[in-house]
Amino acid sequence: MYKEKMKDNCSMSIAGLDPSGGAGILADCKTFHAHNIYANCVVTCITAQNPFGVINIQELDLKVIEDEINQILDVYPIKYFKTGMLYSKDIVKLVSKKINEYNLKAIVDPVMISESGSNLTSNDFPKHLKKYILKKSFLITPNIHEAEQLSNKKINDEEDMKEVAELLSYDNNVVITGGHLNGNDILYSNDEIHFIKGNLFESNNTHGTGCTHSSAITSNLINGETLYDSCKKSNEFLQNAIRYGYNYTPNQFYEKK
Repeated sequence: MYKEKMKDNCSMSIAGLDPSGGAGILADCKTFHAHNIYANCVVTCITAQNPFGVINIQELDLKVIEDEINQILDVYPIKYFKTGMLYSKDIVKLVSKKINEYNLKAIVDPVMISESGSNLTSNDFPKHLKKYILKKSFLITPNIHEAEQLSNKKINDEEDMKEVAELLSYDNNVVITGGHLNGNDILYSNDEIHFIKGNLFESNNTHGTGCTHSSAITSNLINGETLYDSCKKSNEFLQNAIRYGYNYTPNQFYEKK
């Protein structure tokens, strides 16, 4: 079969499958498509969940996950990709290996707890993430709770966010999202703090917000935006996706309404 050269507006999400469609792989693919990015996906786990809770998680065989990654990266010209639910030490180590092997820039959403409060990791996950992934990432995108787990420091205000963002930087960039505080994001990049204004408003459409935010940043980077503008535009995109969301999830295609 004749193989045409693939366009370079491609990305990949390595994450879990949420059958309700609000979070995980499906949220990432929707966000990529909304930004005119061709979406590839690698499933790490199959979950039984909906916007109100997670009742079961089945981790895929590690060889299957590796084959998924290789089949995509051997064909598609991917530079930036994002991770979501990695779940276990073995998956974290595999992704770390692939970052080196394919010279990738990783946007890491350190998924540990669902919006409904369910645990989405195996034992000692923060330790493994810090050891194998964070130092190799281009950007990590924790929310307040995830940043607290990774830093072992309580975040009460924006000054704490700034301190923890710097603490979590290992020659990488860090943006801590403020959706669980006051809506403002804090970006730490090149030893500088950048403030990104956000707004909070009442909404139930928040299942999968972290996935949508990190995949929007990834999309903006692929589309040639600077890191700061990628994060700023993603904050604005997420606010609108929540505002026009439905079925308890953001609506990534709000502009087409």
